[in-house]
Amino acid sequence: MTESAPASGARLLPADEAFGDTHGVLMGIDAVVAPIYPDGSLQPLPGTVALLQRIRNAGLPAGVIAPDRDAHQLLVRASLSDLVDVIVDATTIEDVRATGGPHASPLRQAVRRMGVTSERTVVIDTTVAGVEDAKREGFGLVVGIDRFEPRAELEAAGADLVVHDVSELDLGASRTDPWVLGYRGFDPAHEGHREALTTLGNGWMGTRGARPEHSDDGTHYPGTYLAGIYNRLESTIHGRALAEEHLVNAPNWLPLDLRMEDGAWWSSGAVAASEERHHLHLHDAVSIRRVILHGPDAGRLSVIQRAVVSMGDPHLAMQETTVTPIGWSGRVTFRAGIDAGVRNTNVSSYVGSDSTHLAEPTFRVEGPVLLCEVETRQSGIRIATAAHMTVRGTDVIPTRKVIASGRRHEFEFDLSVGDGKPVTLMKVAATFTSRDTAISSPGDEAVDRVRDAASRIDELRDRHGAAWRLLWARFAVTLEADLLSQLVLNLHIFHLLQAISPHTAEADAGVPARGLHGEGYRGHIFWDEVFVLPVIGLRLPEVAEALLDYRWRRLPAARRAARRTGRDGALFPWQSGSDGREETPALLYNSRSTRWMPDNSRRQRHVGLAIAWNAWQHFQVTGDVEWLTRRGAELMVEVTRYFVSLAEFDADDGRYHISGVMGPDEYHDGYPDAPGSGLRDNTYTNVMVSWLCARTCEALDVLEGHFRGELEERLGVRDDEIAKWADVGARLAVSRHADGILSQFDGYENLAELDWARYRARYGNIGRLDLILEAEADSTNRYKAAKQPDVVMLVYLLGMDGLRGQLEHLGFRFTDEDVVRTVEYYSSRTSHGSTLSRVVHASVLAGLDADRGWELFREALIADLDDTQWGTTREGIHLGAMAGTIDIVMRSFAGLRVTEGELHFSPRLPARLRRAGFQFAYRGHRVDVQVTPGCVELSLQPSRAAALRVRVGEATAALKGGERHEFLIASAGSVPESRQRRTP
Repeated sequence: MTESAPASGARLLPADEAFGDTHGVLMGIDAVVAPIYPDGSLQPLPGTVALLQRIRNAGLPAGVIAPDRDAHQLLVRASLSDLVDVIVDATTIEDVRATGGPHASPLRQAVRRMGVTSERTVVIDTTVAGVEDAKREGFGLVVGIDRFEPRAELEAAGADLVVHDVSELDLGASRTDPWVLGYRGFDPAHEGHREALTTLGNGWMGTRGARPEHSDDGTHYPGTYLAGIYNRLESTIHGRALAEEHLVNAPNWLPLDLRMEDGAWWSSGAVAASEERHHLHLHDAVSIRRVILHGPDAGRLSVIQRAVVSMGDPHLAMQETTVTPIGWSGRVTFRAGIDAGVRNTNVSSYVGSDSTHLAEPTFRVEGPVLLCEVETRQSGIRIATAAHMTVRGTDVIPTRKVIASGRRHEFEFDLSVGDGKPVTLMKVAATFTSRDTAISSPGDEAVDRVRDAASRIDELRDRHGAAWRLLWARFAVTLEADLLSQLVLNLHIFHLLQAISPHTAEADAGVPARGLHGEGYRGHIFWDEVFVLPVIGLRLPEVAEALLDYRWRRLPAARRAARRTGRDGALFPWQSGSDGREETPALLYNSRSTRWMPDNSRRQRHVGLAIAWNAWQHFQVTGDVEWLTRRGAELMVEVTRYFVSLAEFDADDGRYHISGVMGPDEYHDGYPDAPGSGLRDNTYTNVMVSWLCARTCEALDVLEGHFRGELEERLGVRDDEIAKWADVGARLAVSRHADGILSQFDGYENLAELDWARYRARYGNIGRLDLILEAEADSTNRYKAAKQPDVVMLVYLLGMDGLRGQLEHLGFRFTDEDVVRTVEYYSSRTSHGSTLSRVVHASVLAGLDADRGWELFREALIADLDDTQWGTTREGIHLGAMAGTIDIVMRSFAGLRVTEGELHFSPRLPARLRRAGFQFAYRGHRVDVQVTPGCVELSLQPSRAAALRVRVGEATAALKGGERHEFLIASAGSVPESRQRRTP
């Protein structure tokens, strides 16, 4: 069998292990090369080139079908001819069609020449016609590339998968079950991506789905991250000395290696493997890996590995490795232990002269327990990891010795095995830190906990499974739609809960933008909570409160930051870590230009508005007046104070103006002639400040009597200050284009239009247009372009009615038509350089055109699954975007809006979504919702809470616990007419 070349130390692989069941790949020419605008010359597509090289290394044939007569010369000019085995061009096609016969189609002719069968061949094409032809002729896998034609049309033509670029294509991926994410074989190009998507976690700890036999070698990257555990490190990167805080890669509890007889160790890369499958079961969070290892003298060894990071006990994890000899008996040696030699090297651009956050570890052995204790070098947090390791299934107790190698210690078990007789190495790990409560010391607690857990393995499994069943009961979102959408939405819920769970409430931790899945953004907290908390808060309000407490505890740092800039209130950082100081780097290295460029994103002061927004929304959901008094209102008051002190009154126009800020767009940190100085009257900022001033005044009105008195006394709130908030909130400036469209900021209309077609043709993915233009000695400050929604974000948060109402409060008339024109204007000028971008646009468009919203929703779904953000998923999932897709179903398709004391539904299901169901919590009730095109059905679980007021269209109802209610909807133009039926 043909073998692939080793990559980054990976073992030699049979071709079918690197590419699943694929025996050949056939591509349309437009999936291989693209014209460079404007001269029309061809350039090879980087993702395709990489795939062709991997195909060649694996010994598989590759073919190209092109309608051009000079297709071979096209590939020669693109330097690709040596990577293509078969070319079927226009001349060949004419000849084949003239002769007829069983191979008369170009596709059949190509596979005949390649020497493979169509059933084992992948076809990659950019056209609907090409996809239809391949599907009709029975090719094993048909992949559409949506460079020219929409995803929906390629899927309708029969494409099994649709991706935007060939680099996103993982031929070993299996997506046939909505509750299982599966992979076949081993593909070095996608290993980091797979590791992130198969991460196991519980909200306190997350462990990447790395192969236990491997260490960090450039292909594999074991990583374990603990919520809120940071360390600051000084390092030199690209010639600059930097001091940055990172989420720490904790000691790796996974290591497990083995060998058969005296053969090579599995980790060496010299052991052939076959029939490898890795399945992540979402319903119970169990990872199962199966593989056949080929040892000396044709001996084979079946290996099954099961892994769990316990949701029942956040400090525990379990790894079970069962080996069974096939056709032989002899000796197997296990090595299993703990590696404290890990570093933070998951993101190559962060790696400098020092990436080691852990000091020298100490190890000790206590019977079957190996304990590793270590401390972070700057923050001084002690971390203890204990592993209890035992072998089951042998007639003789195996010998055990300790193997010490630097910062890695392992137990080595040498055991006899018999043909067909399974032997299991059970490894239970416990991790504690000096920040944990109710412990004497991390080390002692880790040893005690792991010993106890190892004696109750079945109970550990049961508690883990029960915890996940409870979570799925609250978080499951059911879609009557295509299987892929079901799978990916389940995957998003799963990863959200691995990063944020009830256990997060026990840690002083925020919402890490990349979860506990990798080191992207250094593990920092941004504004992603504005996308995450709506999902968490409607299901686990106590966890949402804990996440808001993370911000509340850092109010002293935010107040100091405001004072340093000469302002009142609290200035929250754009990037936050352990103590609430600003963690945003001042410079960003652009690998395209190999230059450092200023990073002024700390001017995104709107992060404070997101925090205040979440505080008010939490009160709306819970109605908890005491929490609002103690913490929520304080966050709102201090953010209000900051922005009011930032606003300057202009007597000439009678308006307040806010300068020196950036909006969510991120492409504009100033004007073309004043880069880095911020913008004047960013519309998102000003409108949200107006909203906040009104809500903060409302919060004080809610806090009547002693609640309000205590708050005003504690914070020194005065009547004249409240009056100033109201005045600023009613008179902030908002810029508009001449045609009435909301301007993103004052002066936006004067910027130049970007030649989008030119840049897309030249660069393909232009999400990071800021880096592209900087490399061309240009700047996004000059153009009407956005990385992600800015003005449109107002519609996302406030809704059309809310935005119109807020603008009317400011004295501006704005119609529904104006909202639609504004959304369309900015949609055509957005590069979607952030995973959040399509989430916001999908949510907003769903309210205008449900079917367009559905298509964008599906694009948002696959951002991490297909790694559409330039290979960054290997650095961690995009948590805000994952949560945002869950919220779209509730907020947009079901049309759920939460207001004080009332729930509103305005459902708009797209044609391809026939039913949606979910559960949420609201003011003491648990509500099950089912939405179909003709009905909204609410079922309240038994509760003694006050009756719930619900509005669907013009119909209203007051529901009590235990009641079921149907709102029957019939369309009358664009306004739904509702009828009600109560069922006890």
